[in-house]
Amino acid sequence: MLDRDGFRPNVGIILLNQKNQVFWGKRIRTHSWQFPQGGIDRGETPEQAMYRELHEEVGLRPEHVDIVARTRDWLRYEVPDRYIRRDARGHYKGQKQIWYLLRLVGGDWNLNLRATNHPEFDAWRWNDYWVPLDVVVEFKRGVYEMALSELARYLPRSDSRNRFLRANTRGRPSHLDPIHHSAGVMELPPGASFDPDPQQASQPPN
Repeated sequence: MLDRDGFRPNVGIILLNQKNQVFWGKRIRTHSWQFPQGGIDRGETPEQAMYRELHEEVGLRPEHVDIVARTRDWLRYEVPDRYIRRDARGHYKGQKQIWYLLRLVGGDWNLNLRATNHPEFDAWRWNDYWVPLDVVVEFKRGVYEMALSELARYLPRSDSRNRFLRANTRGRPSHLDPIHHSAGVMELPPGASFDPDPQQASQPPN
């Protein structure tokens, strides 16, 4: 389902824990990390799509989260041709997204990367809200910055400081600690947590 400009309606999810850290998932068999996201099906509202994707990608139910805020308008990103199926080139342009800021009211044990038979992530971690975006695929970084910046006003005042570190202005910090898991060695910022998932199936990008 595309709009007249070639953008697919989509939702993005920024999930907070009680420390205002955000959930990041590692896409299966890649080194790219991202927020949960997914398409809006025909007949769905953005909120309905958000709850469906929340369960499909991280195993959470509506009772596990509170909605804190959402973006006012659609945020768009274009997908480079090399990531687009050949038969879709020329009419598919990218994604337009409504972003939701959620707070986890359940526990970490409610998270389940294998809630369905087609998992999106094989690992997850909690990270600072203003995390550097160099581990995010490049064409999504701009929309991540817009979503994080717009929704930051809804964080507690003490955490609402704009320390956003762009990948193109500052490289990955040199003090990252390596964490071992089944897929090899991953580098995590100090204080970040990591939960490996042995699922090895591959999945195309959203």
